[in-house]
Amino acid sequence: MLDAIRGFFSEHLAQPDEPNGGDDDEHRLQLATAALLIEVTRVERQDHPDEAAAVEEAVRRKFALPEEETEELLQLAREEVEKSVSYYEFTSLIHEHFEPERKARIVELMWRVAAANGRVDKHQEALVRKIADLLYVPHREYIRAKIRGLRAEGIEIA
Repeated sequence: MLDAIRGFFSEHLAQPDEPNGGDDDEHRLQLATAALLIEVTRVERQDHPDEAAAVEEAVRRKFALPEEETEELLQLAREEVEKSVSYYEFTSLIHEHFEPERKARIVELMWRVAAANGRVDKHQEALVRKIADLLYVPHREYIRAKIRGLRAEGIEIA
């Protein structure tokens, strides 16, 4: 990965008792998760401040980072998204290292980001479905994550 990403993780996310500066896999997982959330905001090709704020909040809460570190991680994730040619590099890391519940939680966060502006674009819906498939989230868990994510953003499902 990029030297800037390694530097960020070494500086901000290393556990004090770990001699090698923290678990590289966990750091890459954090970056992959942030990148997928950013992708949800980009698929519409329109800027929605509510969605950007939802990504920031999700990353801050999921990884318990201070505001400055959250912004730095998001900037690195944006750079990774810009140079990425597929979702594989992000989804493969998550699929290999996260248990099913954590993968479903990422899908739920993606739904929350998509719905942050009060509606879900059809392209966002297709992207979240695609990512859920790439993460091997069973359809039943995908639907549960969708309902939780949409309800959390005040969107009722009929």
